[in-house]
Amino acid sequence: MPPATKRPVVVFGPSGTGKSTLLKRLFAEHPGEVGFSISNTTRSPRPGEAHGRDYHFVTREEFVAAVERGEFIEHAEFSGNMYGTTVRAVRDVAEAGKTCILDIDVQGVRSVKATDLGARFVFVAPPSMEELERRLRGRGTDSEDSVMKRLQIAQGELEYGNQPGACDIKIVNDDVDRAYKALEQFVFGC
Repeated sequence: MPPATKRPVVVFGPSGTGKSTLLKRLFAEHPGEVGFSISNTTRSPRPGEAHGRDYHFVTREEFVAAVERGEFIEHAEFSGNMYGTTVRAVRDVAEAGKTCILDIDVQGVRSVKATDLGARFVFVAPPSMEELERRLRGRGTDSEDSVMKRLQIAQGELEYGNQPGACDIKIVNDDVDRAYKALEQFVFGC
C-alpha cells in the first residue's frame, strides 16, 4: 500500500458544509502535492467548462459502456445525468506524484470502500442542521424546492457520516481556519 500521503483521500459531506472552500484552499496552498481526478459526466458543459479540464463530457452510451467494462471506481446518477470517477483518472493523479482528492457523495463513498485503492475518508459536517439551512439559503442560488431537497439529502448523509467506520476523520466546519488545518494535517500528516 502506498504511503498515507499518496493514498487517495475521499472528502464527503452535505452540500453547504464548506467542502469546496476547504478544497480550494488545499489546492491553492499545495498545488504540486494534490490533484483532482477528472470525472466523467453525461451532462452538457456549463459556460466556461472545458472537456478534459473540468470533466470528461461523454454520451450516455459511452458512459454505460465504460460501466460495463468495469472502468469506474464509483458512479451515480443525479438529476438525470451520470457522473463517475474512473480508475484511470485516479491513477493519472498518482502517476503525476500527487495525492488524489475525491469529492464525492455517500453513494460514491460506499463504492470506493469496496475497492482496493486504500483510500482515506474525510467527513465534513456542518455545526448543525440549522446552520446548514442558513448557508444553503444564503447562497441565493437554489429554489425553495431545491433547498428542501438538499436538506433532506443532507440528513441521510449526516446519518451515514456519523456511523462508526464511515470515515477516518470527521471535521465539523464551524470555523474555516480550524477545519482547514484539520484537513491539511490529515492529508499530509503535518
